[in-house]
Amino acid sequence: GIVGVRGYGGGVIGRYSDVGDIFPNVAEFHTMRVNQPSGWFYTTQKLRQLCDIWEAYGSGLTNFHGSTGDIILLGTTTQNLQPCFDALSEAGFDLGGSGSDLRTPSACVGPARCEWACIDTLELCHDLTNTF
Repeated sequence: GIVGVRGYGGGVIGRYSDVGDIFPNVAEFHTMRVNQPSGWFYTTQKLRQLCDIWEAYGSGLTNFHGSTGDIILLGTTTQNLQPCFDALSEAGFDLGGSGSDLRTPSACVGPARCEWACIDTLELCHDLTNTF
């Protein structure tokens, strides 16, 4: 892609405005895709931590579980991409797939909440994510 973070081939969608001179606040408005936790299990502490990181490095605009299943963080500058990624990694979050990378697999809650689960969907999703 046109922008990114060290060690990753995806997870960042670069967006530059053709009219950045007219609208300088959105001259760069990159999007970051963050991999959701398996089964979409969150704690309020983790959600607050994620939002605090995004307030510090981005616009504060989010889209949870868009068409990709990822947590979408809308609007940051090129210079804030790496520090934001570093803060997300330190908090235990990982980037999701974009471009030609494997798109983020998503799993139902499986055996965590379903007594009739035939397979461990959470483990399967984790294995697929780490393998591909």
